[in-house]
Amino acid sequence: MLYWFLKWIALGPVLRLVFRPKAYGVEHVPEEGPAILASNHLSYADWLFMPLTLNRRVTFVAKAEYFTTPGIKGWFQKKFFSGAGQVPIDRSGANAAEGAMKSAMKILAEGDLFGIYPEGTRSHDGKLYRGKTGVARLALETGAPVIPCAVVGTDVVAPAGKVYGSWTRPTVRFGKPLDFSRYAGMENDRYILRSITDEIMYEIMRLSGQEYVDLYASKAKELDKEKAKQAAAEQAKQAAAEQAEQDKAGDGPEQKAS
Repeated sequence: MLYWFLKWIALGPVLRLVFRPKAYGVEHVPEEGPAILASNHLSYADWLFMPLTLNRRVTFVAKAEYFTTPGIKGWFQKKFFSGAGQVPIDRSGANAAEGAMKSAMKILAEGDLFGIYPEGTRSHDGKLYRGKTGVARLALETGAPVIPCAVVGTDVVAPAGKVYGSWTRPTVRFGKPLDFSRYAGMENDRYILRSITDEIMYEIMRLSGQEYVDLYASKAKELDKEKAKQAAAEQAKQAAAEQAEQDKAGDGPEQKAS
């Protein structure tokens, strides 16, 4: 009930009035039955605007900590995230990835829509990065179709690392459902999983218009941080050299004559 209250009464109308999001290809999302919505991930606002364009509920998995924090704050946090269409990762598995898979399979088994970000994390520079194969495994193990999705403009509305963004009309595009039933029973073949994931990411790239980088987003972030550190060190080195030159120039003829 809280999900629909937020979507149609409390939060949704405000987002529609202020940002007026545009949607294309909504007809590709089935009116009933399970489906996997595989989307790019530019901003934490993605999970607000994409479901806003559909009449059906879209459920994502979230860190269990969002649902287990004690106290009044934890209670409100749990109510908000559960009401906004998120469920905690199943912690009965050996790791978080397995727990997320179990949670997702439960959602799809109930005939609902499941939202997933194959990149695994938000893009830090607006580019589209290599997808993780969990989305392919999920598609093969459940038989649910994969609907590629692209959300554009949310990184302007809610940019990473900033409190405030700028106004723009976010756009959501849904592609035609992708059927991978031809690979049934091959969910343990890593080459098949990679092939399926790459096909999904290609469709997301086509819908979003993003530049594609065949590198995991988490690795790209690490490399960029390392480059930034090296650049800062080089600047510091150059500044020290320039200061040394200035100090040396200060010991010139005028100073010696004095």
